[in-house]
Amino acid sequence: MRTTLFWFRNDLRLHDQRALKQAVEHAQTHGQALLLVYVHEPVQDAPTAWGFRRMGTHRRRFLADTLADLQKSLEALGQRLVLLHGPVAEVLPACASHVGADTVFCEDIAAPEEEAQVQALINAGLTVKTLWQSSLIEPDALPFAAEDMPQVFTVFRQRIEAAGLQPLPPLPAPVQLPAPPEALTNLPGWTADAATLLQAHTQDAAHERANFTYTQAHCRGGESSALAHLQNYLTPPWPDRYKQTRNALQGRHTSSHWSPWLATGAVSARRIWAQLQAYEQQHGSNDGTYWLWFELLWRDNFRMLHLQHGPQLYAARGLSNLPKPSHFPKDFARWCSGQTGEPIVDAGMRELAATGFTSNRMRQIVASFLVHDLSCDWRAGAAWFESQLVDFDVQSNQGNWLYVSGRGTDPRVGRRFNPAKQTQDHDPQGRYRQVWLA
Repeated sequence: MRTTLFWFRNDLRLHDQRALKQAVEHAQTHGQALLLVYVHEPVQDAPTAWGFRRMGTHRRRFLADTLADLQKSLEALGQRLVLLHGPVAEVLPACASHVGADTVFCEDIAAPEEEAQVQALINAGLTVKTLWQSSLIEPDALPFAAEDMPQVFTVFRQRIEAAGLQPLPPLPAPVQLPAPPEALTNLPGWTADAATLLQAHTQDAAHERANFTYTQAHCRGGESSALAHLQNYLTPPWPDRYKQTRNALQGRHTSSHWSPWLATGAVSARRIWAQLQAYEQQHGSNDGTYWLWFELLWRDNFRMLHLQHGPQLYAARGLSNLPKPSHFPKDFARWCSGQTGEPIVDAGMRELAATGFTSNRMRQIVASFLVHDLSCDWRAGAAWFESQLVDFDVQSNQGNWLYVSGRGTDPRVGRRFNPAKQTQDHDPQGRYRQVWLA
């Protein structure tokens, strides 16, 4: 019996899984088994060019919990998640050969490394069917071609809203799946459990003042926690207050905190939007609920920028004509460890290192300080965020760093955030600094 292979990437959920639905239909049509796999590449364990491991402990723990939750959900449907360790270009073709699969289904991710992975599978002789499913709005539904996309976010948003575009309704989770193949022993790169796969055995509790306590049940990685949190946040008065509280540096309900689950794909943007609409129908719309839509569109914008500009977003100059950025390794190291001497910046960097999370406002403050005050390479900062953040998302991370550094599509050449003004505006009593500099 032959097998259809589905490769989970940044879509670690069962609801709103159109790529998985496509794989299931293929398996059923051809009378095939269905193998569900996740691959952890060794490059994630290797040091970066900047001198630290690419995936830090916070991300590992959150991702391991996400995979464990997905495994449990699949087992309830008579399936299993096969965890593989090794380069995608090696372990997936070997795995496909082992189970008699020639077609791989997966989500489409418009980023250079992720696209190179797909091309490597094609080069190995596999048929790869990718499906875009991570944004609110589908690329082919936009009122402009990807290559003609407006360069300024405000114009992008206004044209989408003027066209009256609405996200597709989210798909429900499947209630049954084809069975896995029988020959699952001795798969190349097979690893027994997610914690072993990701070297994520630490059981440390979250910092008591963490903005996102990912070691506690209500913030744990996985679809179950994601959907419970979504339901919890979409109750009055939290969405209504979002615009007023979103720039706060501390507080459990000041932000939606959807980003960690969006980053792993444990919840889809369309599922969030559908439930946000239901909230508005019951409780009314306002500036707060509109701003949640606004932020989700920002996320879409960064994804569409990748379709438009691709690898250029990862070049030293980005999309600009600015000179190649300078870099000072000692200053960068002081920034990473929260030892710059600028209290608000040091507090933010220590929070990030201790918890794997910090507010959006604080990310802008510390990123600006690295680029504009310390004159360091924005790519080093982006790599540090990739290592540390539990909600690391390649498109949003790259887009935001380009924005702050003045090397993206923002008409202003750089966004410098004055530390003294930011301190006065967002931590006038010093409560945030007191927590993280103590």
